[in-house]
Amino acid sequence: MTIAANLMIAGEAGQGVQSAGFILSRALARGGYHIFADQDYESRVRGGHNFFRIRASDIEIGAVTEKINVLLALNEESITRHEAELVKDGVIICDEAKLKDKHGGNNLLPIPMAALAEEMAGIRIMENTVGLGACLGLTGYDLEKLERVLQERFGEKAGAANTEAARAGYEYARQHFPHDFSVKLKTLKSPPRRLLNGNEALSLGALAAGCKFVAAYPMTPASSILEYLAAQAEEMGLAVVQPEDEIAAINMAIGAGYAGVRSLTATSGSGFCLMVEGLGLAGLTETPIVIVDAQRPGPAVGLPTRTEQGDLEFVISAHHGTVERAVLAPATVADAFWLTVKAFNLSERYQLPVIILTDHYLATAYATVDNFDLSKITIDRGEVYSGESAAYQRHAVTSSGISPRALPELSEALVITDADEHDAAGHLTESAEERNEQVAKRQRKMAAMSADISPPELYGPPQAELTLVGWGSTYGALRETVDTLKGKLKLNLLHFQELWPFPAPAVEEVLSNTQQLCVVESNATGQLARLIRAETGREIPWQIMRYDGRPLTPASIIAALKKGER
Repeated sequence: MTIAANLMIAGEAGQGVQSAGFILSRALARGGYHIFADQDYESRVRGGHNFFRIRASDIEIGAVTEKINVLLALNEESITRHEAELVKDGVIICDEAKLKDKHGGNNLLPIPMAALAEEMAGIRIMENTVGLGACLGLTGYDLEKLERVLQERFGEKAGAANTEAARAGYEYARQHFPHDFSVKLKTLKSPPRRLLNGNEALSLGALAAGCKFVAAYPMTPASSILEYLAAQAEEMGLAVVQPEDEIAAINMAIGAGYAGVRSLTATSGSGFCLMVEGLGLAGLTETPIVIVDAQRPGPAVGLPTRTEQGDLEFVISAHHGTVERAVLAPATVADAFWLTVKAFNLSERYQLPVIILTDHYLATAYATVDNFDLSKITIDRGEVYSGESAAYQRHAVTSSGISPRALPELSEALVITDADEHDAAGHLTESAEERNEQVAKRQRKMAAMSADISPPELYGPPQAELTLVGWGSTYGALRETVDTLKGKLKLNLLHFQELWPFPAPAVEEVLSNTQQLCVVESNATGQLARLIRAETGREIPWQIMRYDGRPLTPASIIAALKKGER
């Protein structure tokens, strides 16, 4: 029988909701549980409602669920907002001093959280740590796992105080809860796993791939990539720069790529708007660069701390004229690591920009992942020129479309290129013949790169009555939907992680083996459905779209399927 628990910590900005959620997630992961956790917060420093959902299970999971077993409410508003999400025997833990209205009956466990924090730790601000202890006391989980995480996070003195606060909450819950709680969490025997969010995994992938230069201007939800890599810069020999804006960021990264350094820039949709001219420069000069677009709802400022998959068509087509590129969209936290490694290899192999399209949900969601096997990583720098300097042509016309690239450490060749159209040697030209040669040369790279683009994953039976189609971060919710409806409907999933060049032949083969198709994506216009129609001619009239800034969940997808929404 599966062991599982769904917990939520809720309060207002400034009450430590995210910190408490991460600490509890790590403590549960230390006990061998698979974790998937997401966070919801408003675009303000203080005030505004925040929550952090944690799903723990003894089987692998990849999505959150709306129903919760335990709600740790740090203010009364959190009870009002979330008590309807409790399962039948769910429990609300709250500070009894903050209760003004009646709530919940047997579902309520009022605890003198602030008073216990002051009594046991000497400071009222540790009331959320008292609440964490109470959560574990309800479930019977090993308190020592939480104590170790607190000591690691806060150091010896503050860690000891937090440990006392957690122990007080743990014992209070065990003594005062009126009946035996249905969710019991025991320590499991399992291999060690890492707890990472998508941006951390992506950053680690960049380091593993040999990235040595990062230029980015902070923009939610990409900011933590810059922060994480800046913290690793000295140890990893990495140059990290925060310039004045996104235009400078992409141009600095292009400069580093031109000099032979693996470089990265990261932003969100409106920041990517400012990078589009630089994208064209990288394409025309055939300079390798990796760009992260961590999507959030638009247009303009949109919902800066919410999620959406609204940039797919934009990043595939952005720029006047033709700019060759690849577009990758990680499906999971682990994918964020491995696809980042692939992005750097593709970028140098084909000498073009590669865009990693993630989103707020994946960027900030935490999941347990197996340790990455670094022996599986290969570094492919593409065709490198090592001949005589006098004979070198940066944009030499080749049958593959790839011109050998001179790197400073491997060649003394003079590298010449131009932001105008250029000839094979890199000099500006307005010759119609040379223009045709260079455009055709660059386009040949796309045909070659198609062989390196992985087809979408087919999950479930090869033939089905209904095929769900998705991309990027919706994978976990869609996969769980297929598993949940198994036996009720012959259902499978076609899911994209690598979107451009579009893998049309593989898609057409799968589409021919299904009776009905339904595209599920987090945008208002069905961008993947339109891309499939453009590249294969297959119309997909049934679409489930969510664009309120909240992530798709298995329950929301199943509800839409039952309604037959089209």
